[in-house]
Amino acid sequence: MSSVTPEIQQALSNARAWPFEEARKLVERFAKAPPDKGYVLFETGYGPSGLPHIGTFGEVVRTSMVRHAFTMMSDIPTRLFCFSDDMDGLRKVPDNIPNKDIVSAHLGKPLTVIPDPFGTHDSFGHHNNARLRGFLDRFGFQYEFQSATEWYKSGRFDHTLLSVLRHYDEIMALMLPTLGAERQGTYSPFLPISPSSGRVLQVPLVARDADAGTIAFTDDDGRLCEVPVTGGHCKLQWKPDWAMRWVALGVDYEMSGKDLIPSVQLAQKISRVLGGNPPEGFSYELFLDDKGQKISKSKGNGLAVEEWLRYAPPESLSLYMFQQPRRAKRLYFDVIPRAVDEYIAFAQRYPAETPAAQLENPLWHIHSGNPPDFDCPLSFNVLLNLAGVANAEDPAVLWGFISRYVPGATPAGSPFLGRLVEYAINYYRDFVKPAKRFRAADETERAALLELSVSLATMPAGSTAEFIQTEIYEIGKRHPFPELKDWFKAIYAVLFGQNEGPRMGSFTQLYGIVETKALIDDALVGKFLDVP
Repeated sequence: MSSVTPEIQQALSNARAWPFEEARKLVERFAKAPPDKGYVLFETGYGPSGLPHIGTFGEVVRTSMVRHAFTMMSDIPTRLFCFSDDMDGLRKVPDNIPNKDIVSAHLGKPLTVIPDPFGTHDSFGHHNNARLRGFLDRFGFQYEFQSATEWYKSGRFDHTLLSVLRHYDEIMALMLPTLGAERQGTYSPFLPISPSSGRVLQVPLVARDADAGTIAFTDDDGRLCEVPVTGGHCKLQWKPDWAMRWVALGVDYEMSGKDLIPSVQLAQKISRVLGGNPPEGFSYELFLDDKGQKISKSKGNGLAVEEWLRYAPPESLSLYMFQQPRRAKRLYFDVIPRAVDEYIAFAQRYPAETPAAQLENPLWHIHSGNPPDFDCPLSFNVLLNLAGVANAEDPAVLWGFISRYVPGATPAGSPFLGRLVEYAINYYRDFVKPAKRFRAADETERAALLELSVSLATMPAGSTAEFIQTEIYEIGKRHPFPELKDWFKAIYAVLFGQNEGPRMGSFTQLYGIVETKALIDDALVGKFLDVP
Protein backbone atom coordinates (compact mmCIF):
# COMPACT_ATOMS: atom_id res chain seq x y z
CA MET A 1 0.00 0.00 0.00
CA SER A 2 2.94 2.32 0.61
CA SER A 3 3.56 2.56 -3.17
CA VAL A 4 0.01 3.66 -3.94
CA THR A 5 -0.19 7.20 -5.29
CA PRO A 6 -2.50 9.75 -3.62
CA GLU A 7 -4.72 9.67 -6.70
CA ILE A 8 -5.11 5.88 -6.52
CA GLN A 9 -5.56 6.01 -2.75
CA GLN A 10 -8.46 8.42 -3.17
CA ALA A 11 -9.94 6.19 -5.86
CA LEU A 12 -9.60 3.16 -3.58
CA SER A 13 -11.55 4.87 -0.83
CA ASN A 14 -14.49 5.29 -3.21
CA ALA A 15 -14.19 2.05 -5.22
CA ARG A 16 -17.43 0.10 -5.28
CA ALA A 17 -16.48 -3.08 -7.15
CA TRP A 18 -17.51 -5.98 -4.91
CA PRO A 19 -13.93 -7.17 -4.12
CA PHE A 20 -13.20 -3.75 -2.60
CA GLU A 21 -16.39 -3.90 -0.55
CA GLU A 22 -15.27 -7.28 0.78
CA ALA A 23 -11.73 -6.08 1.44
CA ARG A 24 -13.05 -3.23 3.58
CA LYS A 25 -14.46 -5.81 6.00
CA LEU A 26 -10.92 -6.99 6.67
CA VAL A 27 -9.54 -3.46 6.89
CA GLU A 28 -12.09 -2.77 9.59
CA ARG A 29 -11.42 -6.13 11.29
CA PHE A 30 -7.79 -5.15 11.82
CA ALA A 31 -8.22 -1.40 12.19
CA LYS A 32 -6.88 -1.46 15.76
CA ALA A 33 -4.10 -4.00 15.39
CA PRO A 34 -2.81 -6.60 12.92
CA PRO A 35 -3.46 -10.29 13.63
CA ASP A 36 -1.16 -11.95 16.16
CA LYS A 37 -0.04 -14.53 13.59
CA GLY A 38 1.39 -11.70 11.47
CA TYR A 39 -0.71 -12.13 8.36
CA VAL A 40 -4.31 -12.15 7.14
CA LEU A 41 -5.36 -15.66 6.16
CA PHE A 42 -7.74 -16.26 3.26
CA GLU A 43 -9.10 -19.77 2.80
CA THR A 44 -11.02 -21.75 0.22
CA GLY A 45 -12.29 -25.25 0.83
CA TYR A 46 -12.56 -28.15 -1.58
CA GLY A 47 -14.29 -31.51 -1.12
CA PRO A 48 -12.41 -33.96 -3.37
CA SER A 49 -15.17 -36.58 -3.47
CA GLY A 50 -15.69 -35.78 -7.16
CA LEU A 51 -13.65 -34.37 -10.00
CA PRO A 52 -13.06 -30.61 -9.75
CA HIS A 53 -15.41 -28.37 -11.74
CA ILE A 54 -15.42 -24.68 -12.51
CA GLY A 55 -17.83 -23.86 -9.71
CA THR A 56 -15.27 -25.16 -7.21
CA PHE A 57 -12.58 -22.96 -8.65
CA GLY A 58 -14.79 -19.89 -8.75
CA GLU A 59 -14.13 -19.59 -5.02
CA VAL A 60 -10.39 -19.35 -5.61
CA VAL A 61 -10.77 -16.80 -8.42
CA ARG A 62 -13.04 -14.59 -6.35
CA THR A 63 -11.12 -14.99 -3.10
CA SER A 64 -7.92 -14.01 -4.90
CA MET A 65 -9.63 -10.87 -6.17
CA VAL A 66 -10.62 -9.90 -2.63
CA ARG A 67 -7.12 -10.70 -1.42
CA HIS A 68 -5.54 -8.40 -4.00
CA ALA A 69 -8.04 -5.62 -3.24
CA PHE A 70 -7.06 -5.92 0.44
CA THR A 71 -3.36 -5.65 -0.37
CA MET A 72 -4.11 -2.32 -2.06
CA MET A 73 -5.71 -1.06 1.14
CA SER A 74 -3.41 -2.51 3.81
CA ASP A 75 0.25 -3.29 4.46
CA ILE A 76 -0.58 -6.45 6.46
CA PRO A 77 0.87 -9.54 4.70
CA THR A 78 -1.60 -12.11 3.38
CA ARG A 79 -1.69 -15.85 2.70
CA LEU A 80 -4.20 -17.99 0.82
CA PHE A 81 -4.80 -21.60 1.89
CA CYS A 82 -6.59 -23.88 -0.56
CA PHE A 83 -7.76 -26.56 1.84
CA SER A 84 -8.82 -30.03 0.70
CA ASP A 85 -11.17 -32.03 2.94
CA ASP A 86 -9.51 -35.20 1.71
CA MET A 87 -9.92 -37.16 4.94
CA ASP A 88 -13.68 -37.35 4.45
CA GLY A 89 -15.19 -40.81 4.05
CA LEU A 90 -16.51 -41.40 0.53
CA ARG A 91 -20.28 -41.92 0.74
CA LYS A 92 -21.05 -42.79 -2.88
CA VAL A 93 -19.20 -43.53 -6.08
CA PRO A 94 -19.20 -40.52 -8.45
CA ASP A 95 -20.91 -41.02 -11.81
CA ASN A 96 -18.09 -39.59 -13.91
CA ILE A 97 -15.09 -41.78 -13.06
CA PRO A 98 -13.68 -44.98 -14.60
CA ASN A 99 -13.20 -48.27 -12.76
CA LYS A 100 -16.07 -47.67 -10.35
CA ASP A 101 -15.70 -51.15 -8.88
CA ILE A 102 -12.25 -50.24 -7.54
CA VAL A 103 -13.75 -47.35 -5.61
CA SER A 104 -16.99 -49.03 -4.51
CA ALA A 105 -15.00 -51.65 -2.60
CA HIS A 106 -13.68 -48.90 -0.33
CA LEU A 107 -16.80 -46.84 0.39
CA GLY A 108 -16.70 -45.15 3.77
CA LYS A 109 -12.91 -44.87 3.89
CA PRO A 110 -10.99 -41.58 3.79
CA LEU A 111 -10.45 -40.34 0.24
CA THR A 112 -6.68 -40.46 0.65
CA VAL A 113 -6.66 -44.23 1.26
CA ILE A 114 -9.07 -45.20 -1.55
CA PRO A 115 -7.22 -46.49 -4.65
CA ASP A 116 -7.11 -44.09 -7.60
CA PRO A 117 -9.53 -45.33 -10.31
CA PHE A 118 -7.48 -43.38 -12.87
CA GLY A 119 -4.30 -45.23 -11.92
CA THR A 120 -2.16 -42.12 -11.80
CA HIS A 121 -1.82 -41.24 -8.10
CA ASP A 122 -1.50 -42.82 -4.67
CA SER A 123 -5.22 -42.46 -3.97
CA PHE A 124 -8.48 -41.06 -5.30
CA GLY A 125 -8.06 -38.07 -2.99
CA HIS A 126 -4.53 -37.42 -4.26
CA HIS A 127 -5.76 -37.61 -7.85
CA ASN A 128 -8.48 -35.03 -7.31
CA ASN A 129 -6.13 -32.82 -5.31
CA ALA A 130 -3.73 -32.88 -8.25
CA ARG A 131 -6.54 -31.85 -10.57
CA LEU A 132 -7.30 -28.93 -8.28
CA ARG A 133 -3.68 -27.82 -8.12
CA GLY A 134 -3.35 -28.18 -11.88
CA PHE A 135 -6.18 -25.73 -12.38
CA LEU A 136 -4.84 -23.26 -9.84
CA ASP A 137 -1.35 -23.41 -11.31
CA ARG A 138 -2.65 -22.92 -14.83
CA PHE A 139 -4.26 -19.68 -13.74
CA GLY A 140 -1.14 -18.56 -11.91
CA PHE A 141 -2.80 -18.27 -8.50
CA GLN A 142 -0.58 -17.57 -5.52
CA TYR A 143 -1.76 -20.10 -2.93
CA GLU A 144 -0.64 -22.75 -0.47
CA PHE A 145 -2.26 -26.15 -0.84
CA GLN A 146 -3.32 -27.79 2.42
CA SER A 147 -4.49 -31.35 3.01
CA ALA A 148 -6.85 -32.29 5.84
CA THR A 149 -5.19 -35.70 6.01
CA GLU A 150 -1.79 -34.12 6.61
CA TRP A 151 -3.11 -31.68 9.21
CA TYR A 152 -4.96 -34.37 11.17
CA LYS A 153 -2.21 -36.98 11.03
CA SER A 154 0.65 -34.56 11.72
CA GLY A 155 -0.99 -33.43 14.98
CA ARG A 156 -1.32 -29.81 13.92
CA PHE A 157 -5.05 -29.98 14.69
CA ASP A 158 -4.53 -31.75 18.02
CA HIS A 159 -4.76 -28.70 20.29
CA THR A 160 -8.07 -27.58 18.79
CA LEU A 161 -9.46 -31.13 18.65
CA LEU A 162 -8.86 -31.43 22.38
CA SER A 163 -10.70 -28.15 22.80
CA VAL A 164 -13.65 -29.62 20.87
CA LEU A 165 -13.64 -32.56 23.28
CA ARG A 166 -13.60 -30.24 26.29
CA HIS A 167 -16.49 -28.23 24.84
CA TYR A 168 -18.36 -31.32 23.68
CA ASP A 169 -21.62 -30.55 25.50
CA GLU A 170 -21.75 -26.94 24.28
CA ILE A 171 -21.18 -28.02 20.69
CA MET A 172 -23.82 -30.74 20.96
CA ALA A 173 -26.27 -28.14 22.29
CA LEU A 174 -25.73 -26.18 19.08
CA MET A 175 -25.82 -29.15 16.74
CA LEU A 176 -28.72 -31.25 18.02
CA PRO A 177 -31.53 -28.75 17.28
CA THR A 178 -30.43 -28.77 13.62
CA LEU A 179 -30.87 -32.56 13.34
CA GLY A 180 -33.84 -34.87 13.00
CA ALA A 181 -35.01 -36.91 15.98
CA GLU A 182 -33.41 -40.16 14.78
CA ARG A 183 -30.07 -38.53 13.99
CA GLN A 184 -30.00 -36.79 17.37
CA GLY A 185 -29.77 -40.19 19.05
CA THR A 186 -26.62 -41.20 17.17
CA TYR A 187 -24.85 -37.92 16.46
CA SER A 188 -21.35 -37.07 17.66
CA PRO A 189 -19.03 -34.31 16.39
CA PHE A 190 -16.23 -36.91 16.33
CA LEU A 191 -15.94 -39.46 13.54
CA PRO A 192 -13.49 -42.16 14.63
CA ILE A 193 -11.48 -44.05 12.03
CA SER A 194 -12.25 -47.75 12.53
CA PRO A 195 -9.13 -49.68 13.58
CA SER A 196 -10.61 -52.82 12.01
CA SER A 197 -12.08 -51.64 8.70
CA GLY A 198 -10.42 -48.26 8.15
CA ARG A 199 -13.79 -46.64 7.55
CA VAL A 200 -14.82 -43.19 8.86
CA LEU A 201 -17.53 -44.14 11.36
CA GLN A 202 -20.67 -42.19 12.13
CA VAL A 203 -21.45 -43.86 15.44
CA PRO A 204 -22.63 -42.70 18.86
CA LEU A 205 -20.00 -42.42 21.55
CA VAL A 206 -20.10 -44.86 24.43
CA ALA A 207 -17.79 -42.72 26.57
CA ARG A 208 -15.42 -39.78 26.36
CA ASP A 209 -12.56 -38.62 28.57
CA ALA A 210 -11.55 -34.98 28.11
CA ASP A 211 -8.58 -35.32 30.47
CA ALA A 212 -7.19 -38.34 28.61
CA GLY A 213 -8.26 -36.95 25.25
CA THR A 214 -10.04 -40.15 24.21
CA ILE A 215 -13.44 -41.38 23.04
CA ALA A 216 -14.97 -44.86 23.16
CA PHE A 217 -17.35 -46.41 20.59
CA THR A 218 -18.47 -49.71 19.13
CA ASP A 219 -16.23 -50.60 16.19
CA ASP A 220 -17.26 -52.22 12.89
CA ASP A 221 -16.32 -55.63 14.27
CA GLY A 222 -18.64 -55.16 17.27
CA ARG A 223 -15.90 -54.67 19.83
CA LEU A 224 -15.72 -51.73 22.22
CA CYS A 225 -12.84 -49.50 21.11
CA GLU A 226 -11.15 -46.47 22.67
CA VAL A 227 -8.98 -44.09 20.59
CA PRO A 228 -7.46 -40.66 21.07
CA VAL A 229 -9.15 -37.81 19.24
CA THR A 230 -5.70 -36.65 18.16
CA GLY A 231 -3.08 -37.88 15.69
CA GLY A 232 -5.48 -38.70 12.86
CA HIS A 233 -7.46 -41.34 14.79
CA CYS A 234 -10.61 -39.22 14.38
CA LYS A 235 -11.91 -36.49 12.21
CA LEU A 236 -14.86 -34.17 12.81
CA GLN A 237 -18.29 -33.96 11.24
CA TRP A 238 -18.04 -31.33 8.52
CA LYS A 239 -19.77 -28.43 10.29
CA PRO A 240 -17.75 -28.71 13.53
CA ASP A 241 -14.73 -29.47 11.31
CA TRP A 242 -15.20 -26.19 9.45
CA ALA A 243 -15.34 -24.25 12.72
CA MET A 244 -12.38 -26.16 14.17
CA ARG A 245 -10.30 -25.34 11.09
CA TRP A 246 -11.13 -21.65 11.30
CA VAL A 247 -9.88 -21.62 14.88
CA ALA A 248 -6.82 -23.86 14.39
CA LEU A 249 -5.60 -21.98 11.31
CA GLY A 250 -6.80 -18.52 12.29
CA VAL A 251 -8.83 -18.04 9.10
CA ASP A 252 -9.81 -14.42 8.52
CA TYR A 253 -11.79 -14.67 5.28
CA GLU A 254 -13.70 -17.45 3.54
CA MET A 255 -16.58 -17.27 1.08
CA SER A 256 -19.16 -19.97 0.39
CA GLY A 257 -22.29 -20.73 -1.58
CA LYS A 258 -25.64 -19.25 -0.66
CA ASP A 259 -26.95 -22.74 0.12
CA LEU A 260 -24.47 -22.94 3.03
CA ILE A 261 -25.63 -19.83 4.90
CA PRO A 262 -27.21 -21.85 7.78
CA SER A 263 -24.03 -23.95 8.03
CA VAL A 264 -21.86 -20.82 8.11
CA GLN A 265 -23.95 -19.40 10.93
CA LEU A 266 -23.67 -22.64 12.89
CA ALA A 267 -19.91 -22.86 12.33
CA GLN A 268 -19.55 -19.27 13.53
CA LYS A 269 -21.25 -20.19 16.81
CA ILE A 270 -19.07 -23.26 17.27
CA SER A 271 -15.88 -21.31 16.58
CA ARG A 272 -16.85 -18.80 19.27
CA VAL A 273 -17.38 -21.68 21.72
CA LEU A 274 -13.82 -22.74 20.89
CA GLY A 275 -12.56 -19.24 21.63
CA GLY A 276 -12.08 -18.20 18.02
CA ASN A 277 -13.14 -15.17 15.98
CA PRO A 278 -15.12 -16.35 12.93
CA PRO A 279 -13.79 -15.17 9.57
CA GLU A 280 -15.37 -12.53 7.41
CA GLY A 281 -17.36 -14.06 4.60
CA PHE A 282 -19.28 -13.66 1.38
CA SER A 283 -22.23 -15.75 0.20
CA TYR A 284 -22.29 -16.23 -3.56
CA GLU A 285 -25.08 -17.63 -5.68
CA LEU A 286 -24.81 -21.07 -7.21
CA PHE A 287 -23.90 -22.07 -10.73
CA LEU A 288 -26.52 -23.91 -12.74
CA ASP A 289 -26.21 -26.36 -15.61
CA ASP A 290 -27.98 -26.14 -18.98
CA LYS A 291 -31.19 -27.44 -17.38
CA GLY A 292 -31.12 -24.92 -14.53
CA GLN A 293 -30.03 -27.49 -11.93
CA LYS A 294 -27.30 -26.93 -9.35
CA ILE A 295 -23.90 -28.12 -10.51
CA SER A 296 -22.75 -31.22 -8.64
CA LYS A 297 -19.24 -32.71 -8.46
CA SER A 298 -20.60 -36.24 -8.21
CA LYS A 299 -23.03 -35.84 -11.13
CA GLY A 300 -20.47 -34.09 -13.29
CA ASN A 301 -23.22 -31.95 -14.81
CA GLY A 302 -21.19 -28.77 -15.07
CA LEU A 303 -18.26 -27.63 -17.15
CA ALA A 304 -14.81 -28.97 -16.45
CA VAL A 305 -11.96 -26.53 -16.41
CA GLU A 306 -10.39 -28.19 -19.43
CA GLU A 307 -13.63 -27.84 -21.38
CA TRP A 308 -13.86 -24.07 -20.93
CA LEU A 309 -10.18 -23.66 -21.77
CA ARG A 310 -10.61 -25.63 -25.01
CA TYR A 311 -12.96 -22.96 -26.30
CA ALA A 312 -11.88 -19.71 -24.69
CA PRO A 313 -8.95 -17.98 -22.97
CA PRO A 314 -8.66 -18.21 -19.19
CA GLU A 315 -9.23 -14.46 -18.88
CA SER A 316 -12.81 -14.96 -20.06
CA LEU A 317 -13.45 -17.51 -17.31
CA SER A 318 -12.08 -15.11 -14.70
CA LEU A 319 -14.43 -12.44 -16.03
CA TYR A 320 -17.37 -14.81 -15.77
CA MET A 321 -16.50 -15.45 -12.14
CA PHE A 322 -16.13 -11.73 -11.41
CA GLN A 323 -19.48 -10.66 -12.78
CA GLN A 324 -22.55 -10.63 -10.52
CA PRO A 325 -21.45 -13.21 -7.95
CA ARG A 326 -24.69 -12.83 -6.01
CA ARG A 327 -26.80 -13.87 -9.02
CA ALA A 328 -27.39 -17.50 -10.00
CA LYS A 329 -25.93 -18.05 -13.46
CA ARG A 330 -25.94 -20.82 -16.03
CA LEU A 331 -22.50 -22.28 -16.47
CA TYR A 332 -22.64 -24.10 -19.76
CA PHE A 333 -20.97 -24.03 -23.17
CA ASP A 334 -23.30 -21.44 -24.65
CA VAL A 335 -22.16 -18.73 -22.19
CA ILE A 336 -18.58 -18.87 -23.46
CA PRO A 337 -18.76 -16.65 -26.60
CA ARG A 338 -20.40 -13.79 -24.75
CA ALA A 339 -17.86 -14.02 -21.93
CA VAL A 340 -15.03 -13.74 -24.44
CA ASP A 341 -16.50 -10.73 -26.20
CA GLU A 342 -17.26 -9.00 -22.90
CA TYR A 343 -13.62 -9.48 -21.90
CA ILE A 344 -12.51 -7.93 -25.19
CA ALA A 345 -14.84 -4.95 -24.65
CA PHE A 346 -13.56 -4.32 -21.12
CA ALA A 347 -9.95 -4.66 -22.31
CA GLN A 348 -10.43 -2.17 -25.13
CA ARG A 349 -12.04 0.31 -22.75
CA TYR A 350 -9.45 0.06 -19.97
CA PRO A 351 -6.50 2.19 -21.27
CA ALA A 352 -8.61 5.34 -21.77
CA GLU A 353 -10.33 5.13 -18.38
CA THR A 354 -9.51 7.25 -15.35
CA PRO A 355 -7.78 5.50 -12.42
CA ALA A 356 -11.10 5.46 -10.55
CA ALA A 357 -12.90 3.87 -13.50
CA GLN A 358 -10.14 1.31 -13.95
CA LEU A 359 -10.67 0.09 -10.38
CA GLU A 360 -14.27 -0.69 -11.34
CA ASN A 361 -13.27 -2.41 -14.58
CA PRO A 362 -13.19 -6.21 -14.22
CA LEU A 363 -9.84 -6.25 -16.02
CA TRP A 364 -8.16 -4.66 -12.99
CA HIS A 365 -9.36 -7.50 -10.78
CA ILE A 366 -8.71 -10.27 -13.32
CA HIS A 367 -5.09 -9.20 -13.78
CA SER A 368 -4.37 -8.09 -10.19
CA GLY A 369 -4.17 -4.42 -11.11
CA ASN A 370 -1.76 -4.89 -14.02
CA PRO A 371 -3.65 -5.73 -17.24
CA PRO A 372 -1.43 -6.64 -20.21
CA ASP A 373 -1.23 -4.60 -23.38
CA PHE A 374 -4.17 -5.57 -25.53
CA ASP A 375 -4.88 -5.46 -29.23
CA CYS A 376 -7.74 -7.49 -30.66
CA PRO A 377 -9.58 -5.85 -33.58
CA LEU A 378 -12.16 -8.64 -33.95
CA SER A 379 -14.81 -10.08 -31.69
CA PHE A 380 -15.10 -13.77 -30.94
CA ASN A 381 -18.61 -13.73 -32.41
CA VAL A 382 -17.32 -12.39 -35.72
CA LEU A 383 -14.62 -15.07 -35.82
CA LEU A 384 -17.20 -17.79 -35.12
CA ASN A 385 -19.38 -16.59 -37.96
CA LEU A 386 -16.44 -16.22 -40.28
CA ALA A 387 -15.45 -19.80 -39.49
CA GLY A 388 -19.04 -20.87 -40.16
CA VAL A 389 -19.38 -19.12 -43.49
CA ALA A 390 -15.93 -20.18 -44.68
CA ASN A 391 -16.34 -23.70 -43.22
CA ALA A 392 -12.93 -23.06 -41.74
CA GLU A 393 -11.31 -25.75 -39.62
CA ASP A 394 -7.82 -24.53 -40.47
CA PRO A 395 -6.46 -21.36 -38.81
CA ALA A 396 -4.75 -20.40 -42.07
CA VAL A 397 -8.16 -19.93 -43.73
CA LEU A 398 -9.28 -17.44 -41.09
CA TRP A 399 -5.95 -15.65 -41.14
CA GLY A 400 -6.39 -15.17 -44.86
CA PHE A 401 -9.44 -13.02 -44.17
CA ILE A 402 -7.98 -11.39 -41.06
CA SER A 403 -4.80 -10.24 -42.80
CA ARG A 404 -6.92 -8.55 -45.45
CA TYR A 405 -8.98 -6.79 -42.78
CA VAL A 406 -5.91 -5.92 -40.66
CA PRO A 407 -2.93 -5.66 -43.03
CA GLY A 408 0.18 -7.22 -41.56
CA ALA A 409 -1.68 -9.09 -38.78
CA THR A 410 -0.05 -12.39 -37.80
CA PRO A 411 -0.48 -14.87 -34.95
CA ALA A 412 2.94 -13.86 -33.59
CA GLY A 413 2.23 -10.13 -33.83
CA SER A 414 -1.29 -10.42 -32.34
CA PRO A 415 -0.97 -13.28 -29.82
CA PHE A 416 -4.38 -12.82 -28.20
CA LEU A 417 -6.09 -12.83 -31.60
CA GLY A 418 -3.95 -15.83 -32.52
CA ARG A 419 -5.29 -17.76 -29.53
CA LEU A 420 -8.81 -16.59 -30.30
CA VAL A 421 -8.65 -18.04 -33.82
CA GLU A 422 -7.75 -21.46 -32.39
CA TYR A 423 -10.55 -21.25 -29.81
CA ALA A 424 -13.07 -20.13 -32.47
CA ILE A 425 -12.27 -23.10 -34.69
CA ASN A 426 -12.69 -25.52 -31.77
CA TYR A 427 -16.00 -23.94 -30.77
CA TYR A 428 -17.25 -23.80 -34.37
CA ARG A 429 -16.37 -27.45 -34.98
CA ASP A 430 -17.97 -28.77 -31.77
CA PHE A 431 -21.01 -26.50 -31.34
CA VAL A 432 -21.78 -24.15 -34.22
CA LYS A 433 -21.39 -26.50 -37.18
CA PRO A 434 -23.61 -29.32 -35.80
CA ALA A 435 -26.34 -26.81 -34.83
CA LYS A 436 -26.64 -24.95 -38.13
CA ARG A 437 -30.21 -24.95 -39.50
CA PHE A 438 -30.71 -22.87 -42.63
CA ARG A 439 -34.14 -21.78 -43.83
CA ALA A 440 -35.49 -20.11 -46.94
CA ALA A 441 -36.29 -16.40 -46.93
CA ASP A 442 -39.96 -15.36 -46.94
CA GLU A 443 -41.26 -12.77 -49.39
CA THR A 444 -40.33 -9.71 -47.28
CA GLU A 445 -36.91 -11.10 -46.40
CA ARG A 446 -36.16 -12.07 -50.00
CA ALA A 447 -36.94 -8.56 -51.24
CA ALA A 448 -34.70 -6.99 -48.60
CA LEU A 449 -31.83 -9.42 -49.25
CA LEU A 450 -32.07 -8.80 -52.99
CA GLU A 451 -31.80 -5.06 -52.37
CA LEU A 452 -28.78 -5.66 -50.09
CA SER A 453 -27.15 -7.76 -52.80
CA VAL A 454 -27.63 -4.95 -55.34
CA SER A 455 -26.30 -2.40 -52.86
CA LEU A 456 -23.17 -4.46 -52.18
CA ALA A 457 -22.55 -4.78 -55.92
CA THR A 458 -22.19 -1.00 -56.22
CA MET A 459 -20.54 -0.36 -52.87
CA PRO A 460 -16.93 0.95 -52.95
CA ALA A 461 -14.34 -1.69 -52.10
CA GLY A 462 -12.91 0.33 -49.20
CA SER A 463 -16.21 0.95 -47.43
CA THR A 464 -15.95 1.06 -43.65
CA ALA A 465 -17.82 -1.24 -41.31
CA GLU A 466 -19.95 1.69 -40.11
CA PHE A 467 -20.87 2.67 -43.67
CA ILE A 468 -21.91 -0.91 -44.47
CA GLN A 469 -23.83 -1.25 -41.21
CA THR A 470 -25.74 1.98 -41.88
CA GLU A 471 -26.67 0.80 -45.37
CA ILE A 472 -27.97 -2.50 -43.99
CA TYR A 473 -30.03 -0.60 -41.41
CA GLU A 474 -31.55 1.63 -44.07
CA ILE A 475 -32.48 -1.31 -46.27
CA GLY A 476 -34.22 -2.96 -43.33
CA LYS A 477 -36.20 0.20 -42.64
CA ARG A 478 -37.50 0.26 -46.21
CA HIS A 479 -39.13 -3.15 -45.87
CA PRO A 480 -42.18 -4.10 -43.77
CA PHE A 481 -40.46 -5.96 -40.94
CA PRO A 482 -42.44 -5.85 -37.66
CA GLU A 483 -39.26 -4.61 -35.98
CA LEU A 484 -35.82 -3.83 -37.32
CA LYS A 485 -34.35 -6.66 -35.24
CA ASP A 486 -36.43 -9.10 -37.31
CA TRP A 487 -34.43 -8.03 -40.37
CA PHE A 488 -31.19 -9.02 -38.69
CA LYS A 489 -32.68 -12.25 -37.36
CA ALA A 490 -33.61 -13.08 -40.96
CA ILE A 491 -30.05 -12.41 -42.12
CA TYR A 492 -28.63 -14.74 -39.47
CA ALA A 493 -31.14 -17.52 -40.17
CA VAL A 494 -30.92 -17.40 -43.98
CA LEU A 495 -27.20 -16.70 -44.41
CA PHE A 496 -25.67 -18.37 -41.32
CA GLY A 497 -28.21 -20.99 -40.30
CA GLN A 498 -28.40 -19.72 -36.72
CA ASN A 499 -30.49 -17.50 -34.45
CA GLU A 500 -27.79 -14.98 -33.61
CA GLY A 501 -24.92 -13.50 -35.48
CA PRO A 502 -22.30 -10.78 -35.79
CA ARG A 503 -22.56 -7.08 -36.39
CA MET A 504 -23.05 -7.29 -40.14
CA GLY A 505 -21.01 -4.20 -41.04
CA SER A 506 -17.93 -5.60 -39.34
CA PHE A 507 -18.52 -9.07 -40.72
CA THR A 508 -18.95 -7.82 -44.30
CA GLN A 509 -15.81 -5.73 -44.11
CA LEU A 510 -13.89 -8.74 -42.80
CA TYR A 511 -15.38 -11.39 -45.11
CA GLY A 512 -15.37 -9.09 -48.11
CA ILE A 513 -18.09 -7.10 -49.88
CA VAL A 514 -17.94 -9.27 -52.98
CA GLU A 515 -17.90 -12.45 -50.92
CA THR A 516 -20.87 -11.32 -48.80
CA LYS A 517 -22.86 -10.54 -51.98
CA ALA A 518 -22.09 -14.03 -53.26
CA LEU A 519 -23.18 -15.47 -49.90
CA ILE A 520 -26.55 -13.71 -50.20
CA ASP A 521 -27.02 -14.83 -53.79
CA ASP A 522 -26.23 -18.44 -52.91
CA ALA A 523 -28.67 -18.37 -49.99
CA LEU A 524 -31.47 -16.95 -52.15
CA VAL A 525 -31.19 -19.80 -54.66
CA GLY A 526 -31.35 -22.32 -51.81
CA LYS A 527 -27.75 -23.51 -51.93
CA PHE A 528 -27.54 -23.98 -48.15
CA LEU A 529 -30.92 -25.59 -47.52
CA ASP A 530 -29.60 -29.13 -47.81
CA VAL A 531 -26.71 -28.39 -45.46
CA PRO A 532 -27.38 -30.25 -42.14
